[in-house]
Amino acid sequence: MGLTKKIVLAMIAGIGLGLLFNVLNSSQVLGEAVTSFINNYLTNGLFDIVGRIFIASLKLMVVPLVLVSLICGACALSEGSRVGVLAGKTLALYMVTTAVAISLALMLALVIQPGAGMEHLAGNAQFEAKQSPPLSDVLVNIFPTNPVQAMAEGNMLQIIVFALLLGYAISRSGKPGQRVAAFFNDLNDVILRMVGVLMAFAPYGVFALLANKIALLGLDAIPTLAKYFSVVLLALMVHALGVYPLLLKLLSGLNPVQLLKKMRPAMAFAFSTASSAATIPVTLQTVEKRLGVDNKVASFTVPLGATINMDGTAIMQGVATVFISQLYGIEIGLMGYLTVILTATLASVGTAGVPGVGLIMLAMVLGQVGLPVEGIAIVMGVDRLLDMVRTAVNITGDAVVSTVVAKSEGALDVSTFNDENYNSVVDHQDGRSTIA
Repeated sequence: MGLTKKIVLAMIAGIGLGLLFNVLNSSQVLGEAVTSFINNYLTNGLFDIVGRIFIASLKLMVVPLVLVSLICGACALSEGSRVGVLAGKTLALYMVTTAVAISLALMLALVIQPGAGMEHLAGNAQFEAKQSPPLSDVLVNIFPTNPVQAMAEGNMLQIIVFALLLGYAISRSGKPGQRVAAFFNDLNDVILRMVGVLMAFAPYGVFALLANKIALLGLDAIPTLAKYFSVVLLALMVHALGVYPLLLKLLSGLNPVQLLKKMRPAMAFAFSTASSAATIPVTLQTVEKRLGVDNKVASFTVPLGATINMDGTAIMQGVATVFISQLYGIEIGLMGYLTVILTATLASVGTAGVPGVGLIMLAMVLGQVGLPVEGIAIVMGVDRLLDMVRTAVNITGDAVVSTVVAKSEGALDVSTFNDENYNSVVDHQDGRSTIA
């Protein structure tokens, strides 16, 4: 059985077991002693430990993989002076997809009206919004004063800037630069081998993560906010299965179904971890090995997308804005909705890398159109469940943008992208499959 099938089965089994544990815990049908054993030794014991170790192992690979891979890519890009063009295309596409995402969310929410008849929820809502940093500070903080500190803190934008500068310098340093570039290329192969080793344990990590999360979260909050939950989920599905495929077809002429099939393992990882950053090693390997995107493009577009591509968050903000306006009976009008689109699109870049960025962005959007930020407290009940789906949508967007940009730059291996036998992609060094 290929790794993709194992991960999908582990995901289904984890969700099923988590739901079972949640029901048993709430009903106490097995008695207090058995329920206590399940909670203490399985949910908060074994599954929690295995899940946290799995997340830690993924995060372990993020900084070295992004740094080394991006240095190698920047060396290749700098030879043709394409860094600026690549960055411009990537940033523009990410902003366009974010604008489309929030527009779609607003449209669906206005038609379905998830907040209608839910006014009773507004009474006791309390939420204290964190202040977003000034745009000037965000722009200045993109440039690292200490690259080692940036790597220790996992500050992705600073790591990207440092890697690009170092890669550019290496490509302009003659024979010394060639020796350093050869070292980083060899190091990149070694790090990719480490990623392959970790992938063998992926099904167990995915199973433990989802069993733990679903057992703790349950589905209790969904009935109260079922309409809101359904609208956000619908918008996420339409964006992932409609907007992205259309964008890929129009801008590259490639088969969207092929991309969605090949992204399944990465999407499963993203769903289970609910973290685009933690999924970077899997996304990057999938985009390069399965979709055929050259490393010099993927090493830039994937880490940048994990930081600034917030289509899923933008969809949540669009639906939440309409939901809260209906909840409090405040009409913001056409100009208000246009303001929401503009604010959310710019904020996705302007607040990149800031902790708790999703809630900060939503508070910023609500403040711009005069809606009470206390409404955020109401939607937070189901936000953790939706966050898993949002992350899967986000990394799919990263893959689409990477493929489109690579195709436009002549850096896409079309035969690899179109290869139907993607389940037999193997590591060339020892013949073992790492992503199939």
